[in-house]
Amino acid sequence: MTPGESLEKPVFLDAVLQPHRSLPPRGFAVLMAVLGGLSLLAGVTCVLIGAWPVFGFFGLDVLLVYVAFRFSYRGARLREIVRLTERSLTVERISPRGERRRWQFEPYWLRVGFEDREEPGPVTLASHGRTLVVGSFLAPDQRRSLAAALRGALAAWRAFVTQA
Repeated sequence: MTPGESLEKPVFLDAVLQPHRSLPPRGFAVLMAVLGGLSLLAGVTCVLIGAWPVFGFFGLDVLLVYVAFRFSYRGARLREIVRLTERSLTVERISPRGERRRWQFEPYWLRVGFEDREEPGPVTLASHGRTLVVGSFLAPDQRRSLAAALRGALAAWRAFVTQA
């Protein structure tokens, strides 16, 4: 090996896919503070007019909104890592609980499936009778971009392999 020659193999695609959440954590804190303040104000108003049993329900609705958002943010921990190297295409899926599953495909035989219609279908990877849906949680435009990126990376891989 000569000086300056890299030990690393070429990487044609390295993508981390994750669900989009439009409300960042700071926005969530602001929303909960506003809801809590409004709920407290409405609850105090009810107590002052003599409807004190209603006060507890105002806290309950804020608690339910909080729990719903926490479940949503927990689901956002889902990740898919798609990596195409000289030897293989691997997909690693990390669940919200941290469980990992890994699939490996031979790029030469790999087909990227995607039907670009009014409501785009899923992006699939198929090879040797195995099919894997990738990025099912992505928005339609993001699935369209993912399919194009996968096809482009496979084309670059095939060009690289034929030159070698």
